[in-house]
Amino acid sequence: MSRKISTPQSLKRSHSSESLPSSQDEIFTPQATPKPPSTFGSKLEHFKYGTSPSAAATTVSPARRSPRIRHPPPSSKILSTPSPSPLKRLRTTPANTNSPTSISPIKSLSSLRSASHPKSYAPPSKYAHLSPLTDTIISNLLLVFIGVNPGIQTAVQGHAYAHPSNRFWHLLHVSGLTPERRLHPSEDRQLPWTHGYGHTNIVSRPTKDQAELSKDEMVAGAKVLEEKCRWSKPEAVVIVGKGIWEAIWRWKYGRPIKKEEFCYGWQSNDENNMGRCDGWTGAKVFVATSTSGQAAGMRPEEKERIWKPLGEWVAQRRKDGYVPPTKEEVDKKEGQGLITAKEEEDARNEEIKMKVNDVPNGE
Repeated sequence: MSRKISTPQSLKRSHSSESLPSSQDEIFTPQATPKPPSTFGSKLEHFKYGTSPSAAATTVSPARRSPRIRHPPPSSKILSTPSPSPLKRLRTTPANTNSPTSISPIKSLSSLRSASHPKSYAPPSKYAHLSPLTDTIISNLLLVFIGVNPGIQTAVQGHAYAHPSNRFWHLLHVSGLTPERRLHPSEDRQLPWTHGYGHTNIVSRPTKDQAELSKDEMVAGAKVLEEKCRWSKPEAVVIVGKGIWEAIWRWKYGRPIKKEEFCYGWQSNDENNMGRCDGWTGAKVFVATSTSGQAAGMRPEEKERIWKPLGEWVAQRRKDGYVPPTKEEVDKKEGQGLITAKEEEDARNEEIKMKVNDVPNGE
């Protein structure tokens, strides 16, 4: 006997009239799976990979199984924190000094860079082959410029502020101290009879820069400056750099200058005058900026603004009738007074050199 199989279309047409078969051989009814006991082992059986009655009707291809089943459990090495990249390791891992092929951290490059440009104290023996710069100081001068010490190129050429990056001669011109033109460093020894200007330094020995001088060495040089001013009696002295005035202040008062006590320009307190002695109130002090090319803390226009009042004062003194000494007077006084002062300075500098020969940097 053949059975009548209902299609989906026929079921839709005779849904209300035909009765559904009731025998178990016509429609498969899955038996309910008995619920396992609520134990720890039964819960593990629930997650165990196997064939269940509900999964028996569906055949899973081995190719579709999860690849994680085929791999062994991950080792602790794989689960550990990943090692940093070579770049990060170079920055954070200290170098193995015992290994000849070890790589130093990147931050060590800055120390190598600073080592190639040292900024430490240099003993006098380092530049003993260079000669000090000759002072151009005589009496009856209007201004005496006081620098730090001769640089390498200044000592080699034998003229003040000779390095091309130094703005001393430029500032003299723009401030009105040499209004006719910008002078050349080779004209420095003509300044006493052409303009009434002289120059000297707080430390006579040459170095590459001010950092190679010790603080004690500069303070000791302040005493020599006092005697130079007392001997020559200029109307005013120009401190070419803040560090020079700080050293002079330390020598005068035995302590560092306070922030509120420092100012550029004219120092109003007469007690700060240089070379004071009985019968003379001393030379007025004008603190100017450094003219070195390495002193980049101020813009050029700011330096010119600070130097401008000095040029105005000089112009007024010339209107008042100041006349610089003649060349003959300068030559005569150089032979009589300047050499004596130079010999005295050499003796004092020799004494200072013996004291600071082994002074550490900045002490």
